[in-house]
Amino acid sequence: MTIKVVRGNPTPEELAAALAVVRARAAAAAVAPSGAEAPRDAWSDPARIAGQRLPQPGQASWTRTYWPS
Repeated sequence: MTIKVVRGNPTPEELAAALAVVRARAAAAAVAPSGAEAPRDAWSDPARIAGQRLPQPGQASWTRTYWPS
């Protein structure tokens, strides 16, 4: 692995900190199985509201909330 500083003049301590982060990320990626998918939060799952119909715009649409209750 080659790391090249393209801008600035980092101190040896800053280079060591950046290299430690890069090596830790590489080690974590090597340990994790490649076929495993990260679990999704239920909050960000689009299927949570996909079965419900959202209100359509119209003359009185400002009186309704956007998300169904």
